[in-house]
Amino acid sequence: MDARTPKTSDLDALKQRLVDALGATAVIDDADGMAPYLEDQRRRYQGAAPFVVRPATTGEVAATVTLCRDAGVPIVPQGGNTGLVAGGIPLAGDGAVLLNLGRMNRIRDVDATDYSITVEAGCILSQVQDAAEEAGRLFPLSLGAEGSCQIGGNLSTNAGGVHVLRYGNARDLVLGLEVVLPDGRVWDGLRALRKDNTGYALKHLFVGAEGTLGIITAACLKLFPRPAETEVAFVAVTDPAAAVELLGRARAATGDRVNAFELIPRIGLDFALKHVEGIEDPLAETSDWYVLIELASGRADGSLRDSLEEFLAAAVEDGLVADAALAANERQSTAFWAIREAIVEAQRFEGGSIKHDVSVAVSRTPEFIARATALVKNMVPGIRPVPFGHVGDGNIHFNLSQPEDAEREAYLARWEEVNEAVHELVVELGGSISAEHGIGYMKREENARFKSEVELDLMRAVKRALDPEGLMNPGKVIKP
Repeated sequence: MDARTPKTSDLDALKQRLVDALGATAVIDDADGMAPYLEDQRRRYQGAAPFVVRPATTGEVAATVTLCRDAGVPIVPQGGNTGLVAGGIPLAGDGAVLLNLGRMNRIRDVDATDYSITVEAGCILSQVQDAAEEAGRLFPLSLGAEGSCQIGGNLSTNAGGVHVLRYGNARDLVLGLEVVLPDGRVWDGLRALRKDNTGYALKHLFVGAEGTLGIITAACLKLFPRPAETEVAFVAVTDPAAAVELLGRARAATGDRVNAFELIPRIGLDFALKHVEGIEDPLAETSDWYVLIELASGRADGSLRDSLEEFLAAAVEDGLVADAALAANERQSTAFWAIREAIVEAQRFEGGSIKHDVSVAVSRTPEFIARATALVKNMVPGIRPVPFGHVGDGNIHFNLSQPEDAEREAYLARWEEVNEAVHELVVELGGSISAEHGIGYMKREENARFKSEVELDLMRAVKRALDPEGLMNPGKVIKP
């Protein structure tokens, strides 16, 4: 599955053929022009490519793939370049051309009756959300990078976000796909069918494959009714176990209308208050733990607010909840959500941060947080764990800020050692070492270590069947 390393003369000839086929503006080969496409989001890896190709149509993507295949040159597909595991950049030694899909950004169709929307891969996620809203519908995928990430990348990494609890991951929102295959053919699977039981569900091969099996160029996605009533609360809980108990009560009390349920530790709130302008503490008394709850209903009759107040009052009586602030208007709701987003931003001001995107069963999140915290504190005295995120679906971002007196580079040099220890615990608890960020290059070796040989054999077999020459995003997800 290894692609040969092309000669400079071969690359020059390929570049000219691409210019002839796509036009000169579709090919970028100067260092300054390529730089934004080659910088890893976390700046842990530096990309390298002979040039960047930016096709504007599915036909141009197919032409690019065909020309690169004929020249034996690998391709790395890229969306908004917001990935966190180095899956969307070509690395030194790949010899790969970077194919960015940003010019493929048309909303092809919105069908409010069918509750579907068909979009090209380069559409920004917020653009898809806005198009759905204009049609009186909801596209529920929502994450911090929604103003810059592209839907093709969201699907290729099976993105999660804050609404997985209610609507599922990106995979659950896909009705059909259009994909350019490694041999240059186009599979048109853009069907808005809810039921199609005619064999293998091919679309699921490409969702989460991170561009290693083909290039998603368009997708038909599910839409939902827009909520008529939304309630948001910022709640102080006694501990993560109380948060999990409160989640169950919230789902039961509201008829499963919980949109989001996010865990926030006090240290994360303190970081946000310290470093991010405009953040305010919603509660008078401090707590070690909080949850941000969002409920949504199709009925604007006040019943959702009543349910929220009732189950929170019962939780206070039972000792699960110490205090709560219920948003009185949209401005307050936005302010509560700003805290959640500010936790991500604020951590970078506290020095080096070793990050984990892991999941366990919801019921085991308290155990994971307690054991993982004790584990890393024993490994690195003074370390400052910031466990936060989607406790509603078991996905905890277990980020670890350096000790206050530590030297940043020396601390970050222990990244792999700490990752290995935390991931071993996650696997022991029956969890996953990548909940929503994917595998890319960064987690490839660990993925191979923790997966069974049967799983790896199946993945390799699929890769060989679809991409026998190993030209699609080489070296990502599974080793050649």
